[in-house]
Amino acid sequence: MNTATASFPALVLNADFRPLSYLPLSLWSWQDSVKAVFLDRVNIVSEYDHAVRSPSIVMRLPSVIALRNYVRLDRRPAFTRFNVFLRDGFQCQYCGGGFASEELTFDHLVPRSRGGRTLWTNVVTACQSCNLLKGNRTPAECRMHPLRPVVRPTTYQLQENGRAFPPNFLHESWRDFLYWDSELES
Repeated sequence: MNTATASFPALVLNADFRPLSYLPLSLWSWQDSVKAVFLDRVNIVSEYDHAVRSPSIVMRLPSVIALRNYVRLDRRPAFTRFNVFLRDGFQCQYCGGGFASEELTFDHLVPRSRGGRTLWTNVVTACQSCNLLKGNRTPAECRMHPLRPVVRPTTYQLQENGRAFPPNFLHESWRDFLYWDSELES
C-alpha cells in the first residue's frame, strides 16, 4: 500500500444508519473497514474511487459502512471533561461565550473545598475569566448562575450536541448520514 491509502477512513454507521458517534466521529481506518467487510460484519454503503489490490482481488475502499448488527449505545455517558464541554455546547455557562476546549475549564457550582463533588449535577463549563471571577463561591453568593440546567445528559443528548461541531474533514459521501434529518436546501 502507498502512503495515500492512509487517508481513506470509513464512516461507521449503526445498523439504523446513524453514526455510532458524532464527537468523536465514528471512523475506522481503511484496514479495519476492509477486514470487517471480509468478516461479514458490515455492509458497504458508499465507496471511494481509490482501490486496494491483492493477487486475487481488487476492492474499492469503503467510505461509509453500516454494522450488520445494531449496537445499543450506552445510556449513561461517561463523566469526562470533554463530555461536560459537549453537554454545555463548548460555551461558558456564566458569560455565554463560545470557546475552544483548550480555553475552557470546568467549575464546581458548590466548590470542592466546601464539600462539592465532581458530578454531572455540580460541574459546568466555564471560561477561565469567569472561573476566576466566581472563585470559591456558590452561584448564589457571587450572583453567577449557569445559563442552562445542570443535569446528567443522555447519550442521545450528547450525540445531538456533537452534530453541531463537525470535524475538520468530511468526505462528501458522509454528509447524508451525518445530517440526514437536517432541513434540505431549496
